[in-house]
Amino acid sequence: MKSMKITRKDVAQKSVDYLHHRITQAELVDWAETVMMDADFESHDFETLRDIVSKIGLADVKAFGMTWEDCEHFLSHLGYRATIIVKESSTMAAA
Repeated sequence: MKSMKITRKDVAQKSVDYLHHRITQAELVDWAETVMMDADFESHDFETLRDIVSKIGLADVKAFGMTWEDCEHFLSHLGYRATIIVKESSTMAAA
């Protein structure tokens, strides 16, 4: 990964991708670990971004893990609000 600036939007998008199952927990953790080693955080959000990304990087450790509430908290600190939409599955509706 070429050194790049990581923004609130970048971290929020990765969290959303994980919550929508577009990436696995392993992929999210790998991204966070790479970011911690190789990327720069926007200076005005440095502490918030570093803290959130470092916690995401530990999500695969059983003692730490990552819950829905953790993701909701991360997104809130990044300036986003998480909501849940529950829909009946079309396969269940047909049964």
